[in-house]
Amino acid sequence: MNAQLIFDIANNGILIFWLLLILAPRWRVTEVLVHSAAVPIVIGLTYTWLIATVFFGGALPEGGNFTSLSGVMAFFTSPVAATAGWIHYLVFDLFIGAWQVRDAQARGIPHLAVVPCALMMLLAGPIGLLMYLALRFGLRRGGFLLDAPA
Repeated sequence: MNAQLIFDIANNGILIFWLLLILAPRWRVTEVLVHSAAVPIVIGLTYTWLIATVFFGGALPEGGNFTSLSGVMAFFTSPVAATAGWIHYLVFDLFIGAWQVRDAQARGIPHLAVVPCALMMLLAGPIGLLMYLALRFGLRRGGFLLDAPA
């Protein structure tokens, strides 16, 4: 297993799905790949394999734990654990980005208004989410609750 290769494939491969989401959100291919569970399942299985390798395959760095900042930082000294961590971000950012696009479509928010939110979601997830929620609120197309539009 080469952590660098897995990182490169995941990091560059995810961009295809973001391009579909941004450029062709209603295309059937986008619906099948991005608006379904297909990509999260594949990436999630990769993540699960990497995490299992860390914890059960001897790649756990000394001092690595989830109970302290120094313990979490220790995880990122392992290429396998750092790759798993990055894949964690990739899958959840895409999942939330796809939700934003679907939610905007359901609420009648123009796609071009959502594109900056999606781009920021790709680059800095929580900021992209805040931007989208502010857009929804500003356009009066949804408030604090994240449920489906009535």
